[in-house]
Parts: sequence; C-alpha cells; structure tokens
Amino acid sequence: MEGMSIFQADLDDTGHQSAILELVDMYAREPMGGGRPLPDSVRAGMIPGLRAHPTTVVFLARVGDVPVGVAVCFGGFSTFAAKPLLNIHDLAVRPEFRGRGIGRGLMEAAEAHARAMGCCKLTLEVLETNALARKAYHAFGFNPLSYTGDTGSCLFYAKPL
Repeated sequence: MEGMSIFQADLDDTGHQSAILELVDMYAREPMGGGRPLPDSVRAGMIPGLRAHPTTVVFLARVGDVPVGVAVCFGGFSTFAAKPLLNIHDLAVRPEFRGRGIGRGLMEAAEAHARAMGCCKLTLEVLETNALARKAYHAFGFNPLSYTGDTGSCLFYAKPL
C-alpha cells in the first residue's frame, strides 16, 4: 500500500507507546477481541510489562503519520526442534484499513524477524469463529499444528489464574 511503513516499535518512544495502546485497545473493543475497552489497570501496565518481558518484539504499521496496525510478538522455545520460535500474540489492523495488505505486511515483518533469530516456526492463536482472520492466516501459510498425521491437530488450552 502506498505510503505504508512497517517497523519495529521502540518501547521507549512515547509515540510508539501511544500507538500500541491505541491499537490494542481498538482490537479489544471488537467482538473478536472481547468487545470491551481495556481496563485502566491494563492500559497502565501494558507498556511497562512489554518493556520488562525479555522476548517482546512489537511491529507497527503506519500510513503516513497514522498508526494503522500492530503485531505484538513474544519469543519462545521449541524443545522438539531445540530452536527458538516466535508467537504473534496480537495482530490488529484498523477496520478502515483492512484488505490493503497491512496485516500481511505485519506478518512478513514478524517472519523476517523470526528467520533472523533462527526460529523454527512462527505461531499464533485465532478464534475458531474468526473466519476472516483464519483465511488471511492460511493464505500466509499458517495451518493447524499437527506433529504427526495420525494424532490430529494441536489444541490451545488456557487456565486463568
């Protein structure tokens, strides 16, 4: 898209911090993000938490001076491959800018970073009912994870604490 730039965010830059908070809050307010704004405590703790987490990497997309997309990623480690991995934890694009390649550009930036880190894979989670995102992820090469054909796909579980 003309005028679009994608870059790794500087978590010490107040402009980048504001863009991250704004875009993640926008995502949280949408049905697939839970449908509610981020609580004040989360807004207050997000940037310090991202800065303190040792494997955080965030990519921002801008069109001109307008922040239009974000990918919040965290590194992990695959014991089966004995290599690092990169998880795209949040990927969000402003609704009025969707369908213009911004999400793809953010995934490409995450993939390039993962390759440079020597990662064995790029991972993400997506709601089963989010057909639009699933289609975009599949087009980019993501598929349900299966270690062997006869064991089926992996499921993502969580236990709130």
